[in-house]
Amino acid sequence: MIRYTIKLSKSEVDELMAIVNKGSHTSQTFRTAYILLNCDQGKYSHKVTNEQISKVLKVGMRTIDRVKKKFIEEGFEASLERRPTTREYEKKTDGDVEAKLVTLCCSDPPKGFTKWSLRLLADKMVELKYVESISHVTVRSILKKTSLSLGK
Repeated sequence: MIRYTIKLSKSEVDELMAIVNKGSHTSQTFRTAYILLNCDQGKYSHKVTNEQISKVLKVGMRTIDRVKKKFIEEGFEASLERRPTTREYEKKTDGDVEAKLVTLCCSDPPKGFTKWSLRLLADKMVELKYVESISHVTVRSILKKTSLSLGK
């Protein structure tokens, strides 16, 4: 396994101390700042082992190694920030399905019910073969997007 040695400059130490001591930051930023400060092998360091850091911060050894690797390979600023997601989500519904849902929502509810529920709408959409499967949460988000409330 590759060993990464962190050597922080005075300005980097000052910036990390500012993150730790004041301001509002994400918990990941705080954690990374503490890890980098404690892993520092430069002249502004405290000489702490990874095992001690792991116990005090309650993080795994692998997390410490990942922070060190990111600092060495990508730089100081990149190590403090999260990477943006590269995952792409495909839409499960289109305008046609949304129109059918709104039409169904505006119609009379089934016998024995006074009004449509989200689960009832989802089940009816599948029963009428408008969609193969749909969640009541998806139905809710579609109706919320169209400003259509089931409570009115």
